[in-house]
Amino acid sequence: MIKLFVPGRLCLFGEHTDWAGHYRTMNADILPGASIVTGIEQGIYAEVEKSSIFELHSDAPEISNVWNDFSCSMNEAELKSVAKSGSFFCYCAGVASYMLEWYKVGGVRIRITDMTLPMKSGLSSSAAICVLVARAFNLLYKLNLNTLGEMNIAYLGELRTSSRCGRLDQACAFGVKPNLMTFDGDEIEVKSLNVKKTLYWVFADLCAEKDTIRILKDLNKSYPFATTEAEQNLHKALGEWNHEVVERATQYMASGDAEALGRLMTEAEEMFDKYVAPMSPALWAPKLHEVLNDPQILPLVYGGKGVGSHGDGSVQFLARSKDTQQQLIDYLNAQGLRAYPLTLHPVHTVRKAIIPVAGFGTRLYPATRTQKKDFFPMPCPDGMVRPVILILLEELVKSGIEEICLVLGSKEERKQYADFFDHSLSEEHLSKLNAEAQEYENHILDIGKRLRYVYQNEKRGFGHAVYQAAHFAGNEPVLLLLGDTLYRSNTNKPCALQLIEEYERYNQLLISIHPIPLAEVSHYGILSGVWEDKERTILNVSVMQEKPKASYAEEFLGVRNGDGQKEYYCVFGQYVLTPDVFAQLASDIARADAEGDTMREIELTTALEAVRQKSGMMGVRLNGVMFDMGNPKALRRCILNYAE
Repeated sequence: MIKLFVPGRLCLFGEHTDWAGHYRTMNADILPGASIVTGIEQGIYAEVEKSSIFELHSDAPEISNVWNDFSCSMNEAELKSVAKSGSFFCYCAGVASYMLEWYKVGGVRIRITDMTLPMKSGLSSSAAICVLVARAFNLLYKLNLNTLGEMNIAYLGELRTSSRCGRLDQACAFGVKPNLMTFDGDEIEVKSLNVKKTLYWVFADLCAEKDTIRILKDLNKSYPFATTEAEQNLHKALGEWNHEVVERATQYMASGDAEALGRLMTEAEEMFDKYVAPMSPALWAPKLHEVLNDPQILPLVYGGKGVGSHGDGSVQFLARSKDTQQQLIDYLNAQGLRAYPLTLHPVHTVRKAIIPVAGFGTRLYPATRTQKKDFFPMPCPDGMVRPVILILLEELVKSGIEEICLVLGSKEERKQYADFFDHSLSEEHLSKLNAEAQEYENHILDIGKRLRYVYQNEKRGFGHAVYQAAHFAGNEPVLLLLGDTLYRSNTNKPCALQLIEEYERYNQLLISIHPIPLAEVSHYGILSGVWEDKERTILNVSVMQEKPKASYAEEFLGVRNGDGQKEYYCVFGQYVLTPDVFAQLASDIARADAEGDTMREIELTTALEAVRQKSGMMGVRLNGVMFDMGNPKALRRCILNYAE
């Protein structure tokens, strides 16, 4: 059984541009549509499992008080018939019929355990249930669809009903975070947006009437070609003028300028009222504007606007603070509306890093009798020769890391690091260096100020070593680098910084990946999944397999490239670990101790897979090269090639 949650969605900017952008297939002068859409905190909770039929049960009174439980056989004609029935479950049947037709799947049992999402309020409860059904089939039958694939199937499934949903409705598939959606003809692109400062939204059902079908019918009359000045202005309002609004909104969210973002909401509503609303009598919205101009509300907010297709459906505001957010909700509810909070949190940027260096370096014996492998000298591209650990630390500093924790094997090892990073050279040696080298000596000491140390006194595996830094990590995301691996970026942006920037977009467990030949897969942990982006740099990981046989990898673990050929991906050696990884490691250690198996190795891969199953994992293909130097052959290759 799998537990799922799919939120509703709120269009913050760019409503109606999804269908307008579709008309580019007929008129190339129309600009692509652009919308900023976010999932909300309210949604649908469900438990799903395989079944011989398609069945849907509900413990949520919002559904069970209106519609009875539903079931039917996995028969295409029967499912399509139900899809036209007009019940809430017609959406589910529409998606199920599409899945059966194109993927030949079996049945699914869905039990809705809770529903906090209001229905018929412009928040796409129908899209949420469609996404939930698509995701259930995808996960249960291992269809390897990415999020965009689930979104598209939810859209196509809903089209099999009498509904005429927009292309942005299924953005709820991407979770509770803002996304920029671009609609270029039949093509859709989704890009996660950064939020610099906590934003306190309030949206409310106006509990009035709106006629979405009439609105869309009237607005579509002006497409694909504008013949009057009013129609030309409509094209601009949903085209170039909207692009300007969306671009500014993206900048304000990234910079944390909530006040400017609120003013932009009011400005966008004024533009809508001037150029879009006159095109349909159904867009006359007295209740919406009464609420937007309420003198009791204005001191609490930075700005406000309508939601979705507009009319008297829903309203949204950007509150000035957490307190005013609650005050606004209380006031709107007292006026007979149904108000809800939406708080968009900034992604906690990565400012800490961990490097485990507790290993003895058995494969590099006897050199490691006298020197730890992370102090081996390495020729660098700038002509200097640095110890490996200094190269790693410099990459972290260049990437904005403030604190770095080294996991050592014992307190006795601490002296070598203290001698290098904490103590200045003697005057005798310092005087022999040129001015540039003397300044570099201060740089080394500055790096030393960022270092913290923990100790792995028991050798219980790599995961156990990483867990020793749990207190250091706190409740923050933390970057993990391997102590016997070097990284060289192909750009002016360090590999670590590339990974950090992707974390700020996705806000979940990340692992850097790179392709390797099929013949080498048995030496590495291999990851497989589906690409989330057209550039094939973000992999939604669905499988982690430790050192598989080549025959198994060829059949089950290949990832298609742009030419349709299979590639095989292993860990590049950099991770962004989320707090739930350390919680999982703690659970794994406690379980081994409780079973009396204190010698059991605690593997990081096991914990990562457990977290992936609960909350997902992304693989990021970095623009760079990895150099392993943990064995003689790899060390020789690293020395020969790293400085190139």
